[in-house]
Amino acid sequence: MASRDLNAPNILFILSDDHGAWAMGCAGNEEIVTPNLDRLASTGIRFESFFCASPVCSPARASILTGMIPSQHGVQDYLRKGNSTFLPADGEEIDYLEGRRAYTDVLSEAGYACGLSGKWHLGHSALPQMGFSYWNVHASGGSNYYDAPMIVDGEFSQPEGYVSDVITDNALDFLTDQLDSAAPFSLNVHYTAPHAPWNRENHPAELFDDYYENCAFDSTPVENIHPNQLQKDLQAATVGDNEETRRSALSGYYAAVTAMDTNIGRLLDWLESNGLRENTLVVFTADNGMNMGHHGIWGKGNGTYPPNMFDTAVKVPTLVSRPGHVPQDLVCAKLLSQYDFMPTLLGYVGIEDSSADALPGRDFSPILRGESLGDGSPVFVLDEYGPTRMIRTDRWKYVHRYSDGSHELFDLANDPAEAHNLVDESRFAEKIVELKQELENWFDRYADPHIDGSKQNVMGRGQLGLVGSESYPKPFADDVVFYSDRG
Repeated sequence: MASRDLNAPNILFILSDDHGAWAMGCAGNEEIVTPNLDRLASTGIRFESFFCASPVCSPARASILTGMIPSQHGVQDYLRKGNSTFLPADGEEIDYLEGRRAYTDVLSEAGYACGLSGKWHLGHSALPQMGFSYWNVHASGGSNYYDAPMIVDGEFSQPEGYVSDVITDNALDFLTDQLDSAAPFSLNVHYTAPHAPWNRENHPAELFDDYYENCAFDSTPVENIHPNQLQKDLQAATVGDNEETRRSALSGYYAAVTAMDTNIGRLLDWLESNGLRENTLVVFTADNGMNMGHHGIWGKGNGTYPPNMFDTAVKVPTLVSRPGHVPQDLVCAKLLSQYDFMPTLLGYVGIEDSSADALPGRDFSPILRGESLGDGSPVFVLDEYGPTRMIRTDRWKYVHRYSDGSHELFDLANDPAEAHNLVDESRFAEKIVELKQELENWFDRYADPHIDGSKQNVMGRGQLGLVGSESYPKPFADDVVFYSDRG
């Protein structure tokens, strides 16, 4: 009946899509309904300073799995091409992570049954990869919520129903199959929620209508549209430029979160009813954060050009729970990142990884055991989106743009809303030099010079092929249209 060996716990890794750290009840949002995320927080640890490796889906997802930064694994924008030949707008299959090694590869080799249900969006969706023996995935990176395109056993289908329900149904099928085995499992459940579209037709009507008619949405700011806001189609975002579009977008976004939360409850209930909750490490996080009007932006890092690195885009909600083993009802403020997941998950289950020395991440599994990180506590985290890079400490954030746009410096202790860019103030010149040097030293250590993102023409409009390959002389799209220039 799956693993009951305390030294080989099961792993349930739940990933949401475009989910701001602010969009959970347990994070202080009194308007959004998330009883099951709150349940995880009360039975585990909520990490309030957890960051993505890149504020866009595909690079962040690759970093979670491989422990590499985008300038190591080569996925540096959302994958616009190479996902599936089943999709007319795509029509290609590219193995973006060929030759890379994921923590799920290591787990599989150690005897774990590894399954993936939901969003992949890392190329060649018909091909099971990264040690996953169960593979039931979304064909692309996003779609309508009903009749979503899915691939299982190399076959394309569009199962009826709401996609968060479908992903959960498939995950429960995998879990049920584990009841006949004593081997531990590692199940990744990757929702497409709460990624756009957010219109009423894409979500349960009763949820959408309840938010639309009854929620004040005081939990998100009302600001003028950012001058660098990009034009978005409905599959990417709705720009809330008036009261109606704002209310509609937020109703869909909140409804998507709540519907996903209900399905997370189904997974937790299954673990409890089968006596596996105490021997399953449950991790919930997101690929990237999300601006829903924050800073006047509707979108994640590529809501603007050049990309933005505001905390609302780069902070991700992160919860870890295992009753009786992980401390309960704890909030951790340590600076941590997605590139820390691979060493942490392997460290938690006691599996050594020979590639660890080449990776930037740190094992924070002592926190999950109620122990101290000691001298291993990180003092900064770093982020990248092509030529835009960020270094952040508890107090300072410095954003350096190697191509377009200006640099930024924020004093987070005195300006947590990141409203005042101090980069041109001479009194902070030494601080800027110090942070820039730390940033460059770190990327010099870990970035592969052949695919270094700071030298790529990443404009937030999608990746079309492999970086550094003669077969793809133009690996990134550049069809940027600003919202102010829309037709």
